[in-house]
Amino acid sequence: MNVGGGNRNAKNLPVSPDGREWSEGLCGCCGDAGTCIVATCCPCITYSHVKRRYEHLNDKGYPDPEHGGGICNSDCFVHGCLTYFGFGWVMQMSNRGNIRGRYNVKGGTCGDCCTALWCTPCELTQESRELDLEEASFSGKQG
Repeated sequence: MNVGGGNRNAKNLPVSPDGREWSEGLCGCCGDAGTCIVATCCPCITYSHVKRRYEHLNDKGYPDPEHGGGICNSDCFVHGCLTYFGFGWVMQMSNRGNIRGRYNVKGGTCGDCCTALWCTPCELTQESRELDLEEASFSGKQG
């Protein structure tokens, strides 16, 4: 689907009435080891980058030239504080639902909750890779 110049289904996965699958599986996080390592050690950084990239694509219709911005920003700080108390996954769950909606990916709130709670690094990497595919489609590169 091409909207605003970006392809939201860059791998041309089959779409059923309830949506499509993620472009990369949850366990495909090793395909982007750098993001997965950062998401494991400092999930707040990966969360803030994913959120800002998503918001930029959604609001402006083209990729964020800063690819998520710097390391320390308000999203990172709030997520880091919540993660310290064991609740960073709540922000991730909400963001995952937004990304699923953008890409018409199957799933629901319960799955988003479980994935964010128990598979944080893989979940954040999967979302980042979905954004990567759309961002690459703007330049004609397919990942």
